[in-house]
Amino acid sequence: MPNYMLLLHEQPSDFSGLSPEAIEAVINEYVAWSAKLASENRLVGGEKLRDEGGKHLHGFGGEFRVSDGPYTEAKEIVGGFYTIAAADYNEAAEVASGCPHLKYGGWIELREIEQMS
Repeated sequence: MPNYMLLLHEQPSDFSGLSPEAIEAVINEYVAWSAKLASENRLVGGEKLRDEGGKHLHGFGGEFRVSDGPYTEAKEIVGGFYTIAAADYNEAAEVASGCPHLKYGGWIELREIEQMS
């Protein structure tokens, strides 16, 4: 069965106005959804990415450069990812449709992972 990556896109401000209690409730939704996928043997992996933006790596004419990643002023960031197992894109999309991320204004980029030999 192929694996699919769900890249969770969001605006940096999507969760900024929530109280600590509301954030905990949102986190619990993601934990419950992950547990459901695991119980169905669909969850391959996944993590929340740190909010600080990371680093961008660039190669220019043999030179290597590291710069700060997307800033909080960015219109959109990748906030996390899941890797799931599904028979095809249709099934993967159906599984992804239950992700709490869609409930909170984010969007999901769904990509099939090409197996390298």
